[in-house]
Formats: sequence, structure tokens, C-alpha cells
Amino acid sequence: MQFPRDVLIGHGVLEEVGDVCRDLYLKGNALIVTGSTTLDVAGRRVCKLLEDAGRSADAILTSKATIEEVEKIMEKALEIDASFLLGVGSGRSIDLAKLASTKLELPFISVPTAASHDGISSSRASIMDNGKNTSIRAQAPIAVIADTAIISAAPFRFLAAGCGDIISNYTAVLDWELASRLRNEYFGEYAAALSRMAARVIIENADSIKAEHETSARLVLKALVSNGVAMSIAGISRPASGSEHMFSHALDRIAPKPALHGEQCGVGTIMMMYLHGGNWQEIRDALKKIGAPTTARELGIEDKYIVDALLKAHSIRPERYTILGNGLTPSAAEKVARITKVIS
Repeated sequence: MQFPRDVLIGHGVLEEVGDVCRDLYLKGNALIVTGSTTLDVAGRRVCKLLEDAGRSADAILTSKATIEEVEKIMEKALEIDASFLLGVGSGRSIDLAKLASTKLELPFISVPTAASHDGISSSRASIMDNGKNTSIRAQAPIAVIADTAIISAAPFRFLAAGCGDIISNYTAVLDWELASRLRNEYFGEYAAALSRMAARVIIENADSIKAEHETSARLVLKALVSNGVAMSIAGISRPASGSEHMFSHALDRIAPKPALHGEQCGVGTIMMMYLHGGNWQEIRDALKKIGAPTTARELGIEDKYIVDALLKAHSIRPERYTILGNGLTPSAAEKVARITKVIS
């Protein structure tokens, strides 16, 4: 099991990046992986703080989460003789730094600027490879530094998407239990319990999750870190990724303009909970209270792509058994989307 050694969540904790490096005995040159926007939000500040702490720091800008970008980061890290990497961003930069550091066998620190999905603390990286979005096993960050002042100032859509990613734990665990019963797949009670608890906390506090509230950011961040821990305990992504994630990945491939990962997973959870015979209305109501999408229209995706994604979702990870089984019929796919009011 791999877990972050230091997790800092709170107002102004970005200022402690130098102290974290000292605590973890990280010396030498640092490579900061970030984007053009997040460079201004936190990247430059991290560079300055590291330099003030006596470490050399360089930054590399990324634009896409692809294998080619990972290779570019690795080349830069070798060029400057980097001793450790930092991913500073909302998701893409963290995944790229995570995978590049794994391949280089170097430690990396996760510095999220938004709380949009559970990749901030997990041992998985979502990367485009040959035009397909793939989840690749990587190392967990050695530390997570999540400044709620920065994260609460990000567009609220990102925080709402993070809530969707956490709530999707419910159907992910149900799928995992189903695979255990029907396919004799390993099922971890402790990881499943932690995953369910994170989802329950978000649903029970849906009314209080608001824009620009640092308390909301702190709540969601803790749940996202719990997701990463649950996956590390299980050794697989099952506690937080099931049929609803397969639906989201299918949408990524077929929709002209996909929504955020967590937004799509939230909508997918509504429909997969219906297929499981569970309380899908509770899922939908919680997402509505938070302000996350619950329909195709709110995702900005045409109804036909929702149905098509439902038909293709089971083939995204054929080795992973879920409630989708060997696939839905066209009439069944349309029925579940209409009954749950995802399409009209």
C-alpha cells in the first residue's frame, strides 16, 4: 500500500512547501509540472518558495495529458537533474507529474489548484494513449499540499465535479460487490467501507457545499484524499471506479465536447444506481443541491451521445465486470436515461 506521508489541507498551506520538502528530506533540483493558467495561480509561487528554502526550481508547462507530454517532462527532469517533481494544477499536471516521476523513480508532491477529481492523491494516472483515455498505475504522491484559499477561489464547477467523482463511489462499490459474487473477484471490505463513507459525507452535506467557501473545499478535499487511500488499500481502482466511470470514458471518446470527468461520473452514477435497483433519486437530488449536472443538457451533451455511451460503456474495460454485464440493448439504454431524466 502506498499513501502520502504528509497531507496538508487548509488556508495558506502552500507557504509550507519548503517545510514539507525538509520534513521529507527532499533536496536538490525540483521540476514543477503545471499549466499556463495554474502557473499564475500557484506555480510561480511554489518556485519562489522552493528557492527561498534553498532548492533550485524549474517549471515546465503542459497542455495535454498524453504519453508524449510525459516523455517531454521526463526529458526536462533529466536535463536539469531533478531530484523530485511537483504537479501543480487541477488534474492534468498532477497526473503527468505522477506518471513521469514513477517512470523516473523519483518522488513527487501533489499541489492541487482545484478539487475536481480524486487523482490528487491516488496511485492512478489518467492519460491519453493512442487517442484513448487510459487509467495507468503509478505511484501515490509522497505529499499533498492543498491550499483551500486557492481551491475555493477556483471556478465552483470544479468543486462540484469533485463531488460527482466522490458520490460515484456508491455504484463503484456495488459493481465491485457484484463482481465478487458473480465472478469470485477479490473484494476488500475495509477499502469499500472507506469509499462509501466518503460518498455519504458528501451526500449528507450537499446543502452546505457552496462556492467560495473554504469549509466546502476542505470537506471535498478530505473526501478526495480518502478516495485515494481507499484505492491504495485495495491495490486497484475498484473502490472509486465502476460502470459510471466506464460511461464517462465512453462519453470522452464519442461526445464532440465532453464535460468534466467528475460531472460525467455523477450523471453516470444516477443511471447506474437505477440499474442496481438503488436510490438513484438520492444521488440526483444531492447533485442538484450541490449544483452539479444531472442531465445531458446540463452536461452540454446531446441525448444521442448519452445513449451511445451507455451502449459502449461495457466495452471500455471488458475485464472489469459491472452491472452493465455484456452490454445494454438500445431500448434498455434509452429507458434508463429517460426514467432517470438524464435525457428528455
